[in-house]
Amino acid sequence: MDIANISSLSTALSQAKSGDAVGTLVLKKALDIQAQSAAQLIQALPQAASNPPNLGNSVDVKA
Repeated sequence: MDIANISSLSTALSQAKSGDAVGTLVLKKALDIQAQSAAQLIQALPQAASNPPNLGNSVDVKA
């Protein structure tokens, strides 16, 4: 290997690391936006109406 090949390899590896770092940051931002959207959707759900006190207290096990 001559010096020119080593320097070009070093430059390529440096650019690959930079590209990976940028990709990771974009992915993190996308995940944050999705988490925010999911939280807003959950907050927008209406509250469930409670059942009357006589419902759900027993189970009929006869078939």
